[in-house]
Amino acid sequence: MNAFPAHIDLKDRPALIIGGGAEALAKARLMLGAGARLTLIARKFAPETKAELQSRAHFIERQPVAADIEAAVLVFIADTPADEARRWAEIARMAGVLLNVVDQPALCDFTTPSIVDRGRVTVSISTAGAAPVLGKRLRADIEALLPPRLGVLADFADRYRDTVKATIAPRARRPFWEAFFEGPIAAQVLAGDEAGAHEAMLALINRPQTEEKSNTGAVHIVGAGPGDPDLLTIKALRLLQRADVILYDRLVSDEILNLARRDADRLYVGKAKSNHAVPQDEIEARLIELAREGKMVVRLKGGDPFVFGRGGEELEALRNANIPVFVCPGVTAATGCAAAANMALTHRARAQAVTFVTGHAKDEADPALDWSALAALKNTLVVYMGVTKAETIASKLIEHGRGRETPVAVVENGTRENQKIVKGSLAELPRLIEAGGIKGPALLVIGEVAALADGETLLEIIGKERAAA
Repeated sequence: MNAFPAHIDLKDRPALIIGGGAEALAKARLMLGAGARLTLIARKFAPETKAELQSRAHFIERQPVAADIEAAVLVFIADTPADEARRWAEIARMAGVLLNVVDQPALCDFTTPSIVDRGRVTVSISTAGAAPVLGKRLRADIEALLPPRLGVLADFADRYRDTVKATIAPRARRPFWEAFFEGPIAAQVLAGDEAGAHEAMLALINRPQTEEKSNTGAVHIVGAGPGDPDLLTIKALRLLQRADVILYDRLVSDEILNLARRDADRLYVGKAKSNHAVPQDEIEARLIELAREGKMVVRLKGGDPFVFGRGGEELEALRNANIPVFVCPGVTAATGCAAAANMALTHRARAQAVTFVTGHAKDEADPALDWSALAALKNTLVVYMGVTKAETIASKLIEHGRGRETPVAVVENGTRENQKIVKGSLAELPRLIEAGGIKGPALLVIGEVAALADGETLLEIIGKERAAA
């Protein structure tokens, strides 16, 4: 390594910044975040520097003197001409004070790293001043992998260190903590349920040592979004990379599955029209069984698990079985496909509301919807799983008062490389789907906003077919 990494405790200790501009302000934020008693010295301060730090730092408007530098634990020199910076750097060295001169690595005793701050958990990335932009990119990558409440989890564990030490045999402590950080109690803390986590932790610690410890894992019901891996949430990515087992649906793309841990077991439980690969009650039984084996299970669903995804049924089944369960939402197909088609679902001039319905009914029956209410809304109607029932949907809406010329858009495989978008009027919806070769998975968007969508019209599709013939 080119430099030894060390974290310095600056709480209530004196730090000095020579300079009063933007560079000084950036360093001041770091020092105040670390709890230092901060002094800034400059002949003149930028108004924004004083405005932001006025009640949090001490300002001295003059040239620094040796005594100022000697009184500090560490010193930053910023917004200062090179010759002056070298002079103050020499004084700092003679005083044995740690020094950083902004953008002059040769004069520095230390460099400021790119920092990932999670409270008690701090990650610093340094390129020894060689490539600061690279350090910032690495920080962004690490930020995406670390839960925002990781520091809270560290505080939680610290609260129980002495209790664990007093109640658990020395050789069992490390396995205990390893199981804790991978288990459901830690997941509760990260999810924000600290009260429940404290209750579970006390029960775990107070259980007699002769009694077999609970080996229950946890289930995370995770939304995979509409297909584009870039639309996966950061939390979903973290869970995929920690999962022991992943149960996934038909609509989960290979690109998203490839982001999971390589050694994770992957179980396909997808459903297609008239082909339920695994019945719903069997999926729920598998989730319970795998969690009771102590595994961290991800139930991965296309879109959002709580929007026509049966996530609520699985949540209820897991809770009834006393399995720790958590939900990670995803970008639902409606918002994902609308964005892919450059089509707003609400628009001040065209639609003040949006309604989601499913066009799929049990045993291939027509969807049991309140057609009069849906036709009367005159706002955006989004139909999930409606391709096979498109003719019924169009005729029912027109029969109950929705205009035949109401714009519609059909988005197939939205956000994916093979997405297809066609648009037209409500009356021509069945012909539009047939001519466009729409098979699904696809979303129907009905309402004035559909006129704004990208995509081919029926005339354009027919014209291309004639030209090809």
